[in-house]
Amino acid sequence: MGSEKISVTSEIGLLKRVLVHSPDSGLGKVVPSKAQDWLFEDIVHLETIRRKEYDYYIKLLLYFLDPEKIKGKLSDIDRPDQDFGFYKPSSDAFYRSSKVIEIEYLLAEILAQKDIKLKLVASVCAIENCSYELQDELMKAEPKELAHIFITGTFFKKTTMLFPPVPNFIFTRDIGIVINDYILLNKPAKQARTREALLMKYIFFNHPFFEAYRNKIIELPETPHRFLLPSDSVEKSVTLEGGDIMVVSRDHVLIGVSERTSLEAAHIAVKTLFEKNVVQKVSVVKIPMKRDYMHIDTVFTQVKRNVWVMLGKFSRKHVKKEDADEIQKNLDTRKKEDLISIIQFKKEDIAHPILFDNLEDLLVDISQQDHGYKGRIQFIYSGNNEFPFDVREQWTDSCNLLALKEGVVLGYDRNDKTLEAFQKAGFETIHVKDLLNGLESGAVDISQLKDTFIVMPSAELSRARGGFHCMSMPLLREPLEN
Repeated sequence: MGSEKISVTSEIGLLKRVLVHSPDSGLGKVVPSKAQDWLFEDIVHLETIRRKEYDYYIKLLLYFLDPEKIKGKLSDIDRPDQDFGFYKPSSDAFYRSSKVIEIEYLLAEILAQKDIKLKLVASVCAIENCSYELQDELMKAEPKELAHIFITGTFFKKTTMLFPPVPNFIFTRDIGIVINDYILLNKPAKQARTREALLMKYIFFNHPFFEAYRNKIIELPETPHRFLLPSDSVEKSVTLEGGDIMVVSRDHVLIGVSERTSLEAAHIAVKTLFEKNVVQKVSVVKIPMKRDYMHIDTVFTQVKRNVWVMLGKFSRKHVKKEDADEIQKNLDTRKKEDLISIIQFKKEDIAHPILFDNLEDLLVDISQQDHGYKGRIQFIYSGNNEFPFDVREQWTDSCNLLALKEGVVLGYDRNDKTLEAFQKAGFETIHVKDLLNGLESGAVDISQLKDTFIVMPSAELSRARGGFHCMSMPLLREPLEN
Protein backbone atom coordinates (compact mmCIF):
# COMPACT_ATOMS: atom_id res chain seq x y z
CA MET A 1 0.00 0.00 0.00
CA GLY A 2 1.86 3.06 -1.29
CA SER A 3 1.36 6.75 -0.65
CA GLU A 4 -2.21 7.92 -1.25
CA LYS A 5 -3.91 11.29 -1.23
CA ILE A 6 -5.36 12.54 2.03
CA SER A 7 -7.47 15.68 2.41
CA VAL A 8 -10.39 16.63 4.63
CA THR A 9 -12.01 20.05 4.21
CA SER A 10 -15.43 19.44 5.78
CA GLU A 11 -17.46 17.12 7.99
CA ILE A 12 -19.98 16.29 5.25
CA GLY A 13 -18.17 16.03 1.90
CA LEU A 14 -18.40 12.64 0.16
CA LEU A 15 -16.29 10.20 2.20
CA LYS A 16 -13.65 8.51 0.03
CA ARG A 17 -11.14 7.04 2.49
CA VAL A 18 -11.35 6.28 6.21
CA LEU A 19 -9.22 4.73 8.95
CA VAL A 20 -10.93 2.17 11.21
CA HIS A 21 -10.20 -0.60 13.69
CA SER A 22 -12.58 -3.52 14.13
CA PRO A 23 -13.31 -4.77 17.67
CA ASP A 24 -10.56 -7.17 18.74
CA SER A 25 -10.25 -9.74 21.50
CA GLY A 26 -9.03 -7.05 23.91
CA LEU A 27 -12.61 -5.75 24.14
CA GLY A 28 -13.68 -9.15 25.43
CA LYS A 29 -11.22 -8.88 28.31
CA VAL A 30 -12.58 -5.68 29.86
CA VAL A 31 -13.71 -6.59 33.39
CA PRO A 32 -16.11 -4.60 35.60
CA SER A 33 -13.46 -3.55 38.10
CA LYS A 34 -11.29 -2.08 35.31
CA ALA A 35 -14.04 -0.84 32.97
CA GLN A 36 -13.85 2.82 34.00
CA ASP A 37 -10.04 2.80 34.05
CA TRP A 38 -10.30 1.68 30.42
CA LEU A 39 -12.95 4.39 29.81
CA PHE A 40 -15.89 1.99 29.42
CA GLU A 41 -19.19 2.33 31.28
CA ASP A 42 -19.89 -1.39 31.07
CA ILE A 43 -18.46 -4.64 29.79
CA VAL A 44 -19.46 -5.69 26.28
CA HIS A 45 -20.15 -9.05 24.64
CA LEU A 46 -17.43 -9.40 22.01
CA GLU A 47 -19.13 -11.68 19.46
CA THR A 48 -22.32 -9.60 19.50
CA ILE A 49 -20.46 -6.34 19.06
CA ARG A 50 -18.50 -7.87 16.18
CA ARG A 51 -20.89 -10.13 14.28
CA LYS A 52 -24.21 -8.41 14.88
CA GLU A 53 -23.16 -4.77 15.03
CA TYR A 54 -19.72 -3.53 13.93
CA ASP A 55 -19.42 -5.92 10.97
CA TYR A 56 -22.43 -4.18 9.42
CA TYR A 57 -20.47 -0.94 9.66
CA ILE A 58 -17.52 -2.41 7.73
CA LYS A 59 -19.80 -3.86 5.04
CA LEU A 60 -21.57 -0.52 4.67
CA LEU A 61 -18.30 1.40 4.40
CA LEU A 62 -17.02 -1.03 1.76
CA TYR A 63 -20.19 -0.71 -0.32
CA PHE A 64 -19.86 3.09 -0.23
CA LEU A 65 -16.08 3.43 -0.58
CA ASP A 66 -14.71 0.24 -2.15
CA PRO A 67 -17.59 -1.85 -3.59
CA GLU A 68 -15.32 -4.21 -5.53
CA LYS A 69 -14.17 -5.67 -2.22
CA ILE A 70 -17.68 -6.77 -1.22
CA LYS A 71 -20.09 -6.73 -4.15
CA GLY A 72 -21.44 -10.26 -4.71
CA LYS A 73 -19.75 -11.64 -1.59
CA LEU A 74 -22.34 -10.79 1.05
CA SER A 75 -23.89 -14.26 1.37
CA ASP A 76 -20.48 -15.98 1.59
CA ILE A 77 -19.10 -13.52 4.14
CA ASP A 78 -22.05 -14.08 6.49
CA ARG A 79 -22.22 -17.87 6.28
CA PRO A 80 -22.40 -19.37 9.80
CA ASP A 81 -19.48 -21.73 9.12
CA GLN A 82 -17.12 -18.85 8.28
CA ASP A 83 -14.45 -17.89 10.84
CA PHE A 84 -14.84 -14.14 10.20
CA GLY A 85 -11.57 -14.13 8.24
CA PHE A 86 -12.95 -11.40 5.99
CA TYR A 87 -12.75 -8.98 8.94
CA LYS A 88 -9.45 -10.18 10.48
CA PRO A 89 -6.24 -8.43 9.35
CA SER A 90 -4.19 -11.56 10.12
CA SER A 91 -6.28 -13.74 7.78
CA ASP A 92 -5.57 -14.47 4.12
CA ALA A 93 -9.29 -13.76 3.52
CA PHE A 94 -9.04 -10.21 4.97
CA TYR A 95 -10.75 -7.61 2.78
CA ARG A 96 -7.59 -5.44 2.55
CA SER A 97 -8.88 -2.16 1.22
CA SER A 98 -7.01 1.06 0.47
CA LYS A 99 -10.28 2.96 1.07
CA VAL A 100 -11.52 1.36 4.31
CA ILE A 101 -8.17 1.04 6.02
CA GLU A 102 -7.62 -1.18 9.06
CA ILE A 103 -5.08 0.07 11.61
CA GLU A 104 -3.89 -3.39 12.60
CA TYR A 105 -3.01 -4.16 8.99
CA LEU A 106 -0.94 -0.96 8.68
CA LEU A 107 0.81 -1.77 11.96
CA ALA A 108 1.76 -5.25 10.77
CA GLU A 109 3.20 -3.79 7.56
CA ILE A 110 5.55 -1.35 9.33
CA LEU A 111 6.62 -4.08 11.79
CA ALA A 112 8.07 -5.97 8.81
CA GLN A 113 10.84 -3.33 8.89
CA LYS A 114 13.49 -4.50 11.36
CA ASP A 115 14.50 -1.06 12.61
CA ILE A 116 10.87 -0.04 13.21
CA LYS A 117 10.18 -3.34 14.95
CA LEU A 118 13.17 -2.85 17.24
CA LYS A 119 12.18 0.70 18.19
CA LEU A 120 8.49 -0.08 18.71
CA VAL A 121 9.12 -3.21 20.78
CA ALA A 122 11.48 -1.21 22.99
CA SER A 123 8.99 1.67 23.29
CA VAL A 124 6.00 -0.52 24.14
CA CYS A 125 8.03 -2.54 26.63
CA ALA A 126 9.19 0.67 28.32
CA ILE A 127 5.58 1.91 28.63
CA GLU A 128 4.32 -1.45 29.90
CA ASN A 129 7.33 -2.20 32.14
CA CYS A 130 8.02 -5.54 30.43
CA SER A 131 10.81 -7.89 31.43
CA TYR A 132 13.95 -8.16 29.32
CA GLU A 133 13.00 -11.76 28.56
CA LEU A 134 9.57 -10.74 27.21
CA GLN A 135 11.14 -7.98 25.11
CA ASP A 136 13.44 -10.57 23.56
CA GLU A 137 10.48 -12.89 22.92
CA LEU A 138 8.48 -10.13 21.21
CA MET A 139 11.36 -9.46 18.84
CA LYS A 140 10.98 -13.05 17.57
CA ALA A 141 7.26 -12.66 16.77
CA GLU A 142 6.11 -12.34 13.15
CA PRO A 143 4.73 -8.89 12.12
CA LYS A 144 1.04 -9.92 12.06
CA GLU A 145 1.26 -11.56 15.47
CA LEU A 146 3.23 -8.69 16.96
CA ALA A 147 0.64 -6.18 15.72
CA HIS A 148 -2.05 -8.33 17.35
CA ILE A 149 -0.07 -8.44 20.61
CA PHE A 150 0.46 -4.68 20.72
CA ILE A 151 -3.29 -4.11 20.40
CA THR A 152 -4.80 -7.00 22.41
CA GLY A 153 -1.99 -7.74 24.88
CA THR A 154 -1.94 -11.46 23.97
CA PHE A 155 -0.48 -13.85 21.42
CA PHE A 156 -2.77 -15.44 18.83
CA LYS A 157 -5.06 -18.10 20.34
CA LYS A 158 -3.61 -17.67 23.83
CA THR A 159 -5.29 -16.32 26.94
CA THR A 160 -2.25 -15.31 28.98
CA MET A 161 -1.97 -11.54 28.93
CA LEU A 162 1.42 -9.92 28.47
CA PHE A 163 0.12 -6.40 29.15
CA PRO A 164 -3.27 -4.63 29.06
CA PRO A 165 -5.31 -4.39 25.84
CA VAL A 166 -6.17 -1.04 24.26
CA PRO A 167 -9.95 -1.48 23.91
CA ASN A 168 -10.52 2.16 22.88
CA PHE A 169 -8.64 1.62 19.61
CA ILE A 170 -12.01 1.24 17.83
CA PHE A 171 -12.46 5.01 18.35
CA THR A 172 -10.03 5.99 15.61
CA ARG A 173 -11.23 9.63 15.49
CA ASP A 174 -9.43 10.29 18.76
CA ILE A 175 -5.95 9.19 17.69
CA GLY A 176 -5.54 11.89 15.08
CA ILE A 177 -7.40 14.14 12.70
CA VAL A 178 -6.81 15.24 9.11
CA ILE A 179 -7.15 19.01 8.63
CA ASN A 180 -6.91 19.86 4.92
CA ASP A 181 -3.78 17.83 4.10
CA TYR A 182 -2.19 18.02 7.56
CA ILE A 183 -2.40 15.35 10.26
CA LEU A 184 -2.83 16.55 13.85
CA LEU A 185 -1.79 13.84 16.31
CA ASN A 186 -3.50 13.43 19.64
CA LYS A 187 -2.12 13.61 23.16
CA PRO A 188 -4.47 11.39 25.19
CA ALA A 189 -5.72 12.59 28.55
CA LYS A 190 -6.03 9.10 30.00
CA GLN A 191 -3.17 6.67 30.60
CA ALA A 192 -5.27 3.84 29.12
CA ARG A 193 -4.78 5.38 25.67
CA THR A 194 -1.02 6.04 25.78
CA ARG A 195 -0.10 2.95 23.76
CA GLU A 196 -2.67 3.84 21.08
CA ALA A 197 -0.99 7.20 20.56
CA LEU A 198 2.44 5.57 20.35
CA LEU A 199 1.35 2.96 17.78
CA MET A 200 -0.35 5.56 15.61
CA LYS A 201 2.63 7.90 15.75
CA TYR A 202 4.81 5.12 14.35
CA ILE A 203 2.24 4.33 11.63
CA PHE A 204 1.89 7.94 10.50
CA PHE A 205 5.63 8.58 10.42
CA ASN A 206 6.71 5.25 8.94
CA HIS A 207 4.01 3.70 6.74
CA PRO A 208 4.42 4.33 2.99
CA PHE A 209 0.75 5.31 2.82
CA PHE A 210 1.54 8.59 4.62
CA GLU A 211 5.00 9.12 3.12
CA ALA A 212 4.04 12.24 1.18
CA TYR A 213 2.68 13.89 4.35
CA ARG A 214 5.48 13.27 6.86
CA ASN A 215 6.35 16.97 6.85
CA LYS A 216 2.71 17.81 7.53
CA ILE A 217 2.28 15.82 10.74
CA ILE A 218 1.67 18.11 13.71
CA GLU A 219 2.63 17.05 17.25
CA LEU A 220 1.74 19.40 20.10
CA PRO A 221 4.66 19.89 22.51
CA GLU A 222 4.38 19.90 26.28
CA THR A 223 4.94 23.27 27.96
CA PRO A 224 8.37 23.21 29.68
CA HIS A 225 7.10 24.21 33.14
CA ARG A 226 4.53 21.40 33.01
CA PHE A 227 7.30 19.02 34.14
CA LEU A 228 7.62 20.92 37.44
CA LEU A 229 3.92 20.67 38.34
CA PRO A 230 2.29 17.83 40.35
CA SER A 231 1.32 14.82 38.22
CA ASP A 232 -2.39 15.28 39.01
CA SER A 233 -2.38 18.97 38.06
CA VAL A 234 -4.38 19.88 34.95
CA GLU A 235 -2.90 23.38 34.80
CA LYS A 236 -0.72 23.75 31.71
CA SER A 237 -1.23 20.09 30.75
CA VAL A 238 -1.43 19.48 27.00
CA THR A 239 -4.04 16.84 26.24
CA LEU A 240 -6.00 16.61 23.00
CA GLU A 241 -8.27 14.00 21.38
CA GLY A 242 -9.72 13.99 17.88
CA GLY A 243 -13.32 13.93 19.05
CA ASP A 244 -12.75 17.56 20.03
CA ILE A 245 -11.61 18.61 16.54
CA MET A 246 -14.05 19.34 13.70
CA VAL A 247 -13.01 20.51 10.24
CA VAL A 248 -16.11 22.46 9.25
CA SER A 249 -14.58 24.10 6.16
CA ARG A 250 -11.25 24.50 4.40
CA ASP A 251 -10.44 27.58 6.47
CA HIS A 252 -12.28 26.88 9.73
CA VAL A 253 -11.65 24.34 12.49
CA LEU A 254 -13.48 23.85 15.79
CA ILE A 255 -11.51 22.82 18.87
CA GLY A 256 -13.33 21.57 21.94
CA VAL A 257 -12.11 22.11 25.49
CA SER A 258 -13.56 19.22 27.43
CA GLU A 259 -12.91 16.38 29.86
CA ARG A 260 -10.28 15.11 27.41
CA THR A 261 -8.87 18.22 25.68
CA SER A 262 -7.23 20.88 27.83
CA LEU A 263 -7.34 24.64 27.48
CA GLU A 264 -3.56 24.69 27.09
CA ALA A 265 -3.77 22.20 24.21
CA ALA A 266 -6.39 24.37 22.51
CA HIS A 267 -4.12 27.40 22.99
CA ILE A 268 -1.10 25.66 21.42
CA ALA A 269 -3.21 24.13 18.63
CA VAL A 270 -4.65 27.51 17.62
CA LYS A 271 -1.16 29.07 17.51
CA THR A 272 0.27 26.13 15.56
CA LEU A 273 -2.53 25.99 12.98
CA PHE A 274 -2.17 29.71 12.33
CA GLU A 275 1.65 29.64 12.22
CA LYS A 276 1.61 26.78 9.68
CA ASN A 277 -1.14 28.53 7.71
CA VAL A 278 -3.34 25.43 7.90
CA VAL A 279 -6.56 27.40 8.52
CA GLN A 280 -7.63 31.02 8.82
CA LYS A 281 -10.22 30.67 11.58
CA VAL A 282 -10.51 28.59 14.78
CA SER A 283 -13.49 28.47 17.12
CA VAL A 284 -12.78 27.17 20.63
CA VAL A 285 -15.86 25.50 22.13
CA LYS A 286 -15.62 24.98 25.90
CA ILE A 287 -18.11 22.39 27.15
CA PRO A 288 -18.69 21.20 30.73
CA MET A 289 -15.91 18.86 31.86
CA LYS A 290 -18.21 15.95 32.55
CA ARG A 291 -18.24 12.31 31.51
CA ASP A 292 -21.73 12.98 30.08
CA TYR A 293 -20.18 14.96 27.23
CA MET A 294 -16.55 13.80 26.91
CA HIS A 295 -15.93 15.48 23.48
CA ILE A 296 -17.74 18.14 21.45
CA ASP A 297 -18.81 15.49 18.92
CA THR A 298 -21.00 13.92 21.61
CA VAL A 299 -22.89 17.23 21.79
CA PHE A 300 -23.33 18.04 18.08
CA THR A 301 -22.38 16.93 14.57
CA GLN A 302 -23.13 18.28 11.10
CA VAL A 303 -25.66 16.54 8.82
CA LYS A 304 -25.90 18.96 5.88
CA ARG A 305 -24.51 22.43 5.26
CA ASN A 306 -27.76 23.79 6.75
CA VAL A 307 -28.68 20.93 9.13
CA TRP A 308 -27.15 20.03 12.50
CA VAL A 309 -28.01 17.53 15.22
CA MET A 310 -27.35 18.75 18.76
CA LEU A 311 -28.23 18.48 22.43
CA GLY A 312 -30.96 21.03 23.11
CA LYS A 313 -29.48 21.89 26.50
CA PHE A 314 -27.00 24.15 24.70
CA SER A 315 -29.56 25.81 22.43
CA ARG A 316 -30.67 29.46 22.55
CA LYS A 317 -33.88 28.56 24.34
CA HIS A 318 -32.09 26.89 27.23
CA VAL A 319 -29.31 29.46 27.49
CA LYS A 320 -31.69 32.43 27.43
CA LYS A 321 -34.40 30.65 29.47
CA GLU A 322 -37.10 32.06 27.18
CA ASP A 323 -39.81 29.89 28.75
CA ALA A 324 -38.92 30.83 32.35
CA ASP A 325 -40.93 33.26 34.46
CA GLU A 326 -39.31 36.21 36.25
CA ILE A 327 -38.88 34.30 39.53
CA GLN A 328 -37.25 31.33 37.81
CA LYS A 329 -34.88 33.57 35.83
CA ASN A 330 -33.62 35.20 39.03
CA LEU A 331 -33.31 31.91 40.89
CA ASP A 332 -31.19 30.32 38.17
CA THR A 333 -27.91 29.47 39.92
CA ARG A 334 -26.19 27.37 37.30
CA LYS A 335 -22.43 27.45 37.68
CA LYS A 336 -20.31 28.86 34.89
CA GLU A 337 -18.53 25.51 34.47
CA ASP A 338 -21.89 23.86 33.69
CA LEU A 339 -22.43 26.13 30.68
CA ILE A 340 -20.92 26.26 27.21
CA SER A 341 -18.71 29.11 26.02
CA ILE A 342 -17.45 29.83 22.52
CA ILE A 343 -14.70 32.14 21.29
CA GLN A 344 -13.65 32.48 17.64
CA PHE A 345 -10.19 33.60 16.51
CA LYS A 346 -9.28 34.82 13.03
CA LYS A 347 -5.66 34.66 11.92
CA GLU A 348 -5.83 38.13 10.40
CA ASP A 349 -7.05 39.71 13.65
CA ILE A 350 -6.22 37.50 16.64
CA ALA A 351 -6.49 40.40 19.09
CA HIS A 352 -10.23 40.82 18.44
CA PRO A 353 -11.96 37.44 18.85
CA ILE A 354 -15.70 36.96 18.43
CA LEU A 355 -17.85 35.58 21.27
CA PHE A 356 -20.96 33.45 20.75
CA ASP A 357 -23.72 33.24 23.35
CA ASN A 358 -24.74 29.68 22.53
CA LEU A 359 -23.96 26.73 20.29
CA GLU A 360 -26.80 27.38 17.83
CA ASP A 361 -25.43 30.84 16.99
CA LEU A 362 -22.03 29.35 16.15
CA LEU A 363 -23.54 26.63 13.94
CA VAL A 364 -25.75 29.16 12.14
CA ASP A 365 -22.65 31.29 11.53
CA ILE A 366 -20.81 28.27 10.06
CA SER A 367 -23.69 27.43 7.73
CA GLN A 368 -24.00 31.02 6.56
CA GLN A 369 -20.42 32.28 6.53
CA ASP A 370 -18.40 29.13 5.76
CA HIS A 371 -20.89 27.34 3.52
CA GLY A 372 -22.64 30.38 2.08
CA TYR A 373 -26.10 29.01 2.86
CA LYS A 374 -28.82 31.67 2.50
CA GLY A 375 -31.94 29.80 3.65
CA ARG A 376 -33.20 28.56 7.02
CA ILE A 377 -30.76 26.67 9.22
CA GLN A 378 -32.35 23.55 10.69
CA PHE A 379 -31.60 21.94 14.06
CA ILE A 380 -32.54 18.37 14.96
CA TYR A 381 -32.40 17.80 18.70
CA SER A 382 -31.37 14.76 20.67
CA GLY A 383 -34.42 12.90 21.95
CA ASN A 384 -36.64 15.36 20.05
CA ASN A 385 -35.72 17.84 22.82
CA GLU A 386 -38.00 16.01 25.27
CA PHE A 387 -36.79 15.30 28.80
CA PRO A 388 -35.61 12.70 29.82
CA PHE A 389 -35.13 11.31 26.29
CA ASP A 390 -32.82 14.17 25.26
CA VAL A 391 -30.13 13.37 27.84
CA ARG A 392 -30.70 9.60 27.74
CA GLU A 393 -30.17 9.47 23.99
CA GLN A 394 -27.26 11.92 24.04
CA TRP A 395 -25.58 9.48 26.45
CA THR A 396 -25.96 6.78 23.78
CA ASP A 397 -24.56 9.03 21.05
CA SER A 398 -27.63 10.44 19.34
CA CYS A 399 -25.53 13.49 18.38
CA ASN A 400 -22.46 11.50 17.32
CA LEU A 401 -23.28 10.82 13.66
CA LEU A 402 -20.99 10.07 10.73
CA ALA A 403 -21.84 11.62 7.36
CA LEU A 404 -21.02 9.36 4.40
CA LYS A 405 -21.96 12.28 2.23
CA GLU A 406 -24.01 15.42 2.75
CA GLY A 407 -27.39 14.44 4.21
CA VAL A 408 -26.62 10.69 4.49
CA VAL A 409 -25.66 9.82 8.06
CA LEU A 410 -25.54 6.75 10.24
CA GLY A 411 -26.37 6.35 13.90
CA TYR A 412 -27.77 4.00 16.52
CA ASP A 413 -31.16 2.28 16.41
CA ARG A 414 -31.75 2.69 20.14
CA ASN A 415 -32.24 6.48 19.95
CA ASP A 416 -35.95 6.32 19.06
CA LYS A 417 -36.94 9.92 19.78
CA THR A 418 -33.99 11.29 17.82
CA LEU A 419 -34.98 9.09 14.87
CA GLU A 420 -38.50 10.51 15.12
CA ALA A 421 -37.03 14.02 15.04
CA PHE A 422 -35.10 13.18 11.86
CA GLN A 423 -38.25 11.82 10.25
CA LYS A 424 -40.15 15.00 11.17
CA ALA A 425 -37.33 16.97 9.56
CA GLY A 426 -37.94 15.14 6.27
CA PHE A 427 -35.32 12.39 6.47
CA GLU A 428 -35.91 8.82 5.37
CA THR A 429 -34.77 6.10 7.77
CA ILE A 430 -33.52 2.73 6.57
CA HIS A 431 -32.06 -0.15 8.57
CA VAL A 432 -28.55 -1.15 7.52
CA LYS A 433 -29.66 -4.75 6.80
CA ASP A 434 -32.27 -3.57 4.32
CA LEU A 435 -29.83 -1.12 2.76
CA LEU A 436 -27.15 -3.79 2.31
CA ASN A 437 -29.64 -6.16 0.71
CA GLY A 438 -30.73 -3.39 -1.64
CA LEU A 439 -27.13 -2.59 -2.54
CA GLU A 440 -26.33 -6.26 -3.16
CA SER A 441 -29.37 -6.81 -5.37
CA GLY A 442 -28.91 -3.54 -7.22
CA ALA A 443 -32.27 -2.19 -6.06
CA VAL A 444 -30.52 0.74 -4.31
CA ASP A 445 -28.27 3.23 -6.08
CA ILE A 446 -25.87 4.90 -3.65
CA SER A 447 -25.62 8.01 -5.80
CA GLN A 448 -29.37 8.56 -5.45
CA LEU A 449 -29.44 8.45 -1.65
CA LYS A 450 -30.23 11.79 -0.03
CA ASP A 451 -31.60 13.00 3.31
CA THR A 452 -31.24 9.50 4.77
CA PHE A 453 -30.57 8.24 8.27
CA ILE A 454 -29.02 4.75 8.16
CA VAL A 455 -30.09 2.90 11.30
CA MET A 456 -27.35 0.75 12.86
CA PRO A 457 -27.70 -1.96 15.57
CA SER A 458 -26.28 -0.74 18.87
CA ALA A 459 -27.09 -2.87 21.93
CA GLU A 460 -23.42 -3.58 22.68
CA LEU A 461 -21.61 -0.84 20.75
CA SER A 462 -23.39 1.89 22.70
CA ARG A 463 -22.01 0.50 25.98
CA ALA A 464 -18.58 1.61 24.87
CA ARG A 465 -19.76 5.28 24.82
CA GLY A 466 -18.93 6.20 21.26
CA GLY A 467 -20.86 6.54 18.01
CA PHE A 468 -19.81 6.23 14.39
CA HIS A 469 -18.29 9.70 14.34
CA CYS A 470 -15.92 8.41 17.05
CA MET A 471 -15.32 5.15 15.16
CA SER A 472 -14.00 6.85 12.03
CA MET A 473 -10.96 8.87 11.11
CA PRO A 474 -11.68 10.32 7.65
CA LEU A 475 -8.56 10.55 5.51
CA LEU A 476 -10.20 11.82 2.34
CA ARG A 477 -13.44 13.64 1.59
CA GLU A 478 -14.43 15.30 -1.65
CA PRO A 479 -14.61 19.09 -1.32
CA LEU A 480 -18.12 20.50 -1.02
CA GLU A 481 -19.39 22.18 -4.16
CA ASN A 482 -20.46 25.81 -3.76
